[in-house]
Amino acid sequence: MNEIMEKNLKAATMEQVAVIHTVDKDRPQTVAMVYVEKDWDDYKKAEYAFMETTSIVMGWWNSPNVVPMFENEHTVRSTQFGDQVLIGNIKYEYNEKFIGGLREIYDEDV
Repeated sequence: MNEIMEKNLKAATMEQVAVIHTVDKDRPQTVAMVYVEKDWDDYKKAEYAFMETTSIVMGWWNSPNVVPMFENEHTVRSTQFGDQVLIGNIKYEYNEKFIGGLREIYDEDV
């Protein structure tokens, strides 16, 4: 499949969620946009985004479902607990303290 057809297919069947690194940072930084299935619930979308931005065998920025949001000559650490994902207009935090490892963040939490 050529690159244009692949982009059109993703646009029709998928949506993007933002992965935001907050740990050890003075301010949050969006490091990736991850393609997820539109019909998944938020928990599955967040879980997939977490998995796709964690390096195991290769650098996570090489995944075909990830659009890196940082300069090409630099690398960024894997997503870890304390980081966030933005799905639509709802932001979630990854944290092992929460049931399922995920909780919605409200303005007063920030």
